Amino acid sequence: MQAISDRESNAVQEIFGSNKVLIGMIHCPAFPGSPRYRGADMNVIYDACMRDAEACIEGGLHGLVIENHGDIPFSKPDDIGPETTGFMSVVTDRIASAIGVPLGINVLANAPIPAFAIAMAGGAKFIRVNQWANAYVANEGFMEGRAAEAMRYRSMLRAEHIKVFADSHVKHGSHAIVADRSIEELTRDLAFFDADGIIATGQRTGNSATMEEIDEIGSATHLPLLVGSGVTKDNIVDILGRTNGVIVASSLKYDGVWWNAVDIDRVKAFRKAAEPGLEA
Repeated sequence: MQAISDRESNAVQEIFGSNKVLIGMIHCPAFPGSPRYRGADMNVIYDACMRDAEACIEGGLHGLVIENHGDIPFSKPDDIGPETTGFMSVVTDRIASAIGVPLGINVLANAPIPAFAIAMAGGAKFIRVNQWANAYVANEGFMEGRAAEAMRYRSMLRAEHIKVFADSHVKHGSHAIVADRSIEELTRDLAFFDADGIIATGQRTGNSATMEEIDEIGSATHLPLLVGSGVTKDNIVDILGRTNGVIVASSLKYDGVWWNAVDIDRVKAFRKAAEPGLEA
């Protein structure tokens, strides 16, 4: 495979000290300023995030991604207010101080600049970005890659230590705009624009990428590869055999529903099922 970037990265090893990792997702409840917020005291929101974080780590996961998934419908990047950055920074700092595992930040929808600010303020090690390069049509409308402005912002913060994990062929949208380009080419574009890791996803939250698509993405990049959707205790070993790890959420919640709290028994069962893949 011809190199597409002069940068070498093993961000998963650098952040976690391992090449096989299980990362949980903290779906934060709705924050003030979003339509589903109904006046809850902020400590109630922060405590809900902390309980999910503690259950994930006590159950055996290696790290966490903090995400404003309760802020449905998601704003486009330029419409996200400073309140979101403020609230997520507090959540991140509290979890980092209490638990001490590597953290990532994902600000929906597709907002790496607030994510870098939150990561810098709260001590997170990486951000997740759903559309880093190129463009697609999302639930929120036309969504462009934000790599150029985001990397300049990261440089301004002197935050080069905060890594970028970027989705390839991202879920929740149509890729008709780039339909003349293969998944392999789109994946290579992420490395060309200095992403540090690649994430394969399914069609929407809770849906898994196919093994064929995971293999196609993995064959196109030298960067670490994670799967970020639809991971369960039934497919985890197969996925770990092809990747450096997973970001898992819905299957760890009560009844397997993303808006429910994390069920520690599900986390423990997931970790047990993953053991053969982690040891390989």
